[in-house]
Amino acid sequence: MLEALKVIFLGIVEGITEWLPISSTGHLILVEEFVKLSLRHEFVEMFNVVIQFGAILAVILIYFNKLNPFSAKKSEKQKMMTIQLWIKVIIATLPAMVIGLLFDDFVDKHFMNAYVVAAMLIIYGILFIIIEKKHEGVTPQATKLSQLTIPMALAIGGFQVLAMIPGTSRSGATILGGLIIGASRSVAAEFTFFLAIPVMFGWSLLKMLKFGFAFTGQEFLLLLLGCVVSFVVSIFVIKFLMQYIKKHDFKVFGYYRIVLGVIVFLYFTVSGLLA
Repeated sequence: MLEALKVIFLGIVEGITEWLPISSTGHLILVEEFVKLSLRHEFVEMFNVVIQFGAILAVILIYFNKLNPFSAKKSEKQKMMTIQLWIKVIIATLPAMVIGLLFDDFVDKHFMNAYVVAAMLIIYGILFIIIEKKHEGVTPQATKLSQLTIPMALAIGGFQVLAMIPGTSRSGATILGGLIIGASRSVAAEFTFFLAIPVMFGWSLLKMLKFGFAFTGQEFLLLLLGCVVSFVVSIFVIKFLMQYIKKHDFKVFGYYRIVLGVIVFLYFTVSGLLA
């Protein structure tokens, strides 16, 4: 029962932080200091993958009609626009796929630590505040997904590569990139959600193949529970974010990142001194 409650809590954290530009890794690395799963290492590694998979499924459900080029409800023009959207998503995915495959193990070995996470939280928090202030009163070049050109999509994909460094936040990097190249907040956020489908699905599959599927019945149920919780929470968080940015900017997330980064840095520094 205790492990199930931990799984539910971690699924909630993932569902909230995966889509808000505040770094799921930054939160999980801190939360796991207090909420540790008392299970074998292989299970914990797989659990972190599975709850992200649940978050992806939420995007597919919410935007299924917009992403489905074969919907009978769409005109031929709308179907063609949907196909064009997928082409942009695939092109934008290429940088992360190529570099991710080449440097995944290197990043895990050299950058997966609290101090890198804290630094990235603070740096990107500052960037969010600066970029938002710089764009005050500026009309975006792309206020609809159809206005997002292939070069713009590829540029956003380039920013997504930066999210390989823990603490950056995949959604944070791509949203920030979208704002920099002239996309509106809603376009940057939606395109970020769509980019998550091939990138996170591919990453999850890669990790699943790496860790294997040798789990007990209890472990399988816990994995399923975490996935479902992350899925449900993600639905509410995505809808909240899209409503929030209609009237607000991203500066509040920038301030939040800075505060969290300082907390992560201080906590692990003090813990290291007391160890």
